[in-house]
Amino acid sequence: QVRLVESGGGLVQPGGSLRLSCAASGRIFSSYTMGWYRQAPEKQRELVAVFTTGGYLNYADSVKGRFTISRNLAKNTMYLQMNNLKPEDTAVYYCKYRTDWGQGTQVTVSS
Repeated sequence: QVRLVESGGGLVQPGGSLRLSCAASGRIFSSYTMGWYRQAPEKQRELVAVFTTGGYLNYADSVKGRFTISRNLAKNTMYLQMNNLKPEDTAVYYCKYRTDWGQGTQVTVSS
C-alpha cells in the first residue's frame, strides 16, 4: 500500500492556472494505472486524466487541451498542470495509484 499526498490546490480566477502534485510514500511503477480524479459537490467522482497500464494517456473531454498529466518516477510524484481554469473545474481533486487514494486537494475557480 502506498500513501499519496496531494498538494497545490487553492483559489484561482477563471482563466488562471494551477499545478497539482501527488507525492507517493513508496516507489511507483509505470506498469500500474495512476491518475487524477475529481469530485464536485453533489456529483460523483470522475476521471480527469490517467496513465493507463499500457503507458497511454487518457483525458476527460472536458479538460482536453487545458490539463496536462505528467509524472517523475524517480521522485515518485505525479502532476496535473491545469490551465485556462473554469468555474466548472471547481472540485476536490484526488490522485490514485492502483487502488490507493490520496486525501484530496480543493480547487476553487471563482472571480
